[in-house]
Amino acid sequence: MKRKVLLGLSCFCLALVLGCGQQAANPSAEGGAQDTPEKTLVLAAYGGSYEKKMKEAIIPKFEQQFGVKVQYITGSSVDTLSKLQAQKDRPQIDVAFLDDGPKAQAKSFGLLAPLDESIVTNLAHVYDIAKDKDNIGVGFGVIATGLAYNKDVFEQNGWEPLKSWNDLADPKFKGKLVLPSIANTYGVHLLLMTAFANGGSERNIEPGFAKMKEIAENAVTFDKTADVSNYFLQGQTVASAWGSSRVFTLQDTGFPIEFVIPQEGAPALMATVNVVKNAPHAELAQQFVNFILSEEVQVEFAHSLFDGPVNKNVKLEGDITKKLIYGEEQMAKLVKVDWEYVNQKRAEWTERANKEIEVAR
Repeated sequence: MKRKVLLGLSCFCLALVLGCGQQAANPSAEGGAQDTPEKTLVLAAYGGSYEKKMKEAIIPKFEQQFGVKVQYITGSSVDTLSKLQAQKDRPQIDVAFLDDGPKAQAKSFGLLAPLDESIVTNLAHVYDIAKDKDNIGVGFGVIATGLAYNKDVFEQNGWEPLKSWNDLADPKFKGKLVLPSIANTYGVHLLLMTAFANGGSERNIEPGFAKMKEIAENAVTFDKTADVSNYFLQGQTVASAWGSSRVFTLQDTGFPIEFVIPQEGAPALMATVNVVKNAPHAELAQQFVNFILSEEVQVEFAHSLFDGPVNKNVKLEGDITKKLIYGEEQMAKLVKVDWEYVNQKRAEWTERANKEIEVAR
């Protein structure tokens, strides 16, 4: 009898312990407090210096301000576009950073949502060149594709600084140029601007192909990586078509490279921020876009990554203003590429360029 009583008491105490433990683990149980689960915004964006700066200085401020967590998925624009296509029926990404070319593709595929101007209030302060006509995504950083040249080499040879896209066809540069391949955005820009400089356009590309055949006579190779810094450093090229942010990054190391917006203008290479259609946290995604367009964050991008601010209210001072696209005067010199049309023709142009321009180089 005594054994039965002791066994019963032991079972009762064990039940109490287990019950208390279960209640502690499950606050929603009777008598416990209900915790609100923390939201997680999923951001797909660039790697390298962009990822470093976002994680160090930008994302923590957003997390603190909105009481959320941000999950960062690293990838190029092409990588991110592929993910968006794969997840179309059940999106897992809330916000996507895309270059303007892939962004135009994402829009045409119906992968992106319009911006809500009642939430993205900073959109009212953005330069027109950074806006989408349907408010699907918005540019948050402006880079120009222009001409870069080695200042020391030019001075040693008594050469005038580059002024026109057509200058690349000068015979004095034979065997001294590494140019971007049409496989990357810089190469597409070069083809477009040689067309513009010779009476053509996106829809009349023939003058571009004609001039590029001349320019190709000076080329050692056509680079597919979009990074010609090593070619400059090793003396394999004295000039090229390249992005302003990359030029100024190399210049910051002490290398004597200069950047020029040619007299015919320079195409804008826009980094865009976009809300994914049917995003799991759509309103939070809209708030993130507004945050990226804020003056504080725009200044951060300018100083850290040489991205030209798209918010008209941003004020910059000192040397930084010479190292990026800044202000209405410089914005007015930029050419906005019609990516909806260019993307339709890109495969055709790429095949032609490979056969007629870049062949055997």
